[in-house]
Amino acid sequence: YAIHLARHRGNPAATIRIKLAHIGKLLEHVARRGKTWRTMALLDIDDFLIGSARRYSRSTVADMAGSIRSFSRFLFATSRIPVDLAEAVISPVQPRFERPRRALHWDEVRRLLRSVDTSTARGLRDRALLLMMSTYGFGAGEVIRLQFEDIDWTATTIKVVRPKTGTTFMLPLLPPVAKALASYLRKGRPQNTPTRHLFVAMKMPFHSLGGSSSVRHILVKHGKKAGLDTAHLGSHVLRHTHAARQVDLGVRPQVLSDLLGHFRNLLIFQVS
Repeated sequence: YAIHLARHRGNPAATIRIKLAHIGKLLEHVARRGKTWRTMALLDIDDFLIGSARRYSRSTVADMAGSIRSFSRFLFATSRIPVDLAEAVISPVQPRFERPRRALHWDEVRRLLRSVDTSTARGLRDRALLLMMSTYGFGAGEVIRLQFEDIDWTATTIKVVRPKTGTTFMLPLLPPVAKALASYLRKGRPQNTPTRHLFVAMKMPFHSLGGSSSVRHILVKHGKKAGLDTAHLGSHVLRHTHAARQVDLGVRPQVLSDLLGHFRNLLIFQVS
């Protein structure tokens, strides 16, 4: 890698030393997790940069992120790793002492979903909602706007509208999601509600969920049961988690803006 840096655009020796120092810190971090550069994932890089943001200035962390992007491009271009992580590596942009948003590990998502008691109507609603957010990367605004006419059971599709842009797109209704949603609609959703929204409050007058605060309440409630750190369980954490997992499974980072906006391809990760 040092030879590559020396040849690339005539990088001076001082720059090469700095970049190698950055990569050395990253490799120390992943080694503490029992990994190497061959097995590191986007979440490992994410955690490293978040930790660095607590110790270094923003400009230093930005330089570290640049070094890691360069290193990731080198690993991918030389077929040392199967997934191009470079374009998904970003440095935290929050104020220095504000806790950055982070993704959950997929095992944590499984624990979150398993924590929901589906013997109750509320539990059936919560699991269907959280499963849809985990599977498709929906934000709170997207999931609470879903209505009956957005689900085509025959074509097995979901129609979703982006709140900010009004863009409409279609996604496949995957079998685990269809099963959870059907169970909720048959056994959990109150009858004779005044709205056609899928997800409604479980108390009279059974109106649609009010906003992101309602979704965060559901997420934090079950996150506590699952033993997760609830300090960073905002309404967008499952969206960020979904994006990170897609990159780790091989979706090109350039596609992620579409994936979080109007991605039309079949999702590639397993819900189980």
